[in-house]
Amino acid sequence: MVRISGTRPPGTNGVSKNVIWTDQGPYRRVSYDSEADLESALTRVQDQLFGPDRIYLDVKKRIGGKGTPLNIPDGYLLDLSGQKPRLYVVENELAVHDPLRHIAVQILQFSLSFEAEPLAVKKILLGALNGLPAAKRRCEGYAFKNGFRNVDHLLERLVFETPFAALVIIDEMPENLEVVLAQKFRFGVEVLQFARYRNDAGACMYQFEPFLSDLGPDGRNRSEEKPEAQDPTDLDTVVVPARDDGFQETFLGQNRWYAVRIHGSMRPQIKYAAAYRVAPISAITHVATVKIIEPWKETGKFVLEFAGPPKEIPPIPMVKGGRVLSFQNLRYTNFNRLIAAKSLDDLW
Repeated sequence: MVRISGTRPPGTNGVSKNVIWTDQGPYRRVSYDSEADLESALTRVQDQLFGPDRIYLDVKKRIGGKGTPLNIPDGYLLDLSGQKPRLYVVENELAVHDPLRHIAVQILQFSLSFEAEPLAVKKILLGALNGLPAAKRRCEGYAFKNGFRNVDHLLERLVFETPFAALVIIDEMPENLEVVLAQKFRFGVEVLQFARYRNDAGACMYQFEPFLSDLGPDGRNRSEEKPEAQDPTDLDTVVVPARDDGFQETFLGQNRWYAVRIHGSMRPQIKYAAAYRVAPISAITHVATVKIIEPWKETGKFVLEFAGPPKEIPPIPMVKGGRVLSFQNLRYTNFNRLIAAKSLDDLW
């Protein structure tokens, strides 16, 4: 939750029954007046929303042509958090729009336009960076550190060689949005909910989960020593917690695992699934090759279908008194790192 003082006078338009109570009084959920209003708010908190290694470019220029629709994305996100850069085309939306007829169609058209006119996209990105000297310096530093000749070479890689990916930022998550996106697209689509709350004095709070925050160091680790940060582009394995009955019946018995939430941008690169068996075993004991990841019913979650029976590996235990305190949700790691690990502390 990020609090930023607002300048708008307090009002009742768009007020919901959701309330956050603070020592300074209640903050009530309020809607955005328009997409421009939402964009203005997210620009104010972009450092907290996207993290220090990502650059948000609020640039709106038309792309497309040569038989594809002409579209104007709401912005672009340069992800420089790993050794391999990523680019996300950003669509800012209000929940009042139909998730299938509007949001999904927009993303599809963006992907077609992007493929048809990559050079135009590169020129748009370069023009935006030329107007933001601090952002361009960050790109220059990243390029130098990671073996790119210059910013132009970096943008060439982003536009021509990295898979298309989209980011939807929305004020309130429609019930079936994730289901629609999972069923319609094989490429990565991330969704961020960005909600606003306001008190009677007009001050605002913004509620959101920072972009891909669960790929970074785990805040539940016991040690104050920060573990080595994970490179998102290096992650190819999911580790799922499993009780013994589900492990025996589904992971081993059916050669699959469901229903799991996986980041849209992560799905194309996941090649393995490992099972962490909860107490009393408290260790990763098996790993399987993932054949395909499919939407699981109408849930917005996924099923991992394995290419064959999972293989038993030497146990990778949770160490009593170690850095990793608990294991309740899916986590990401690298297969080679997993195989070499002696305990969970070696992974996270």
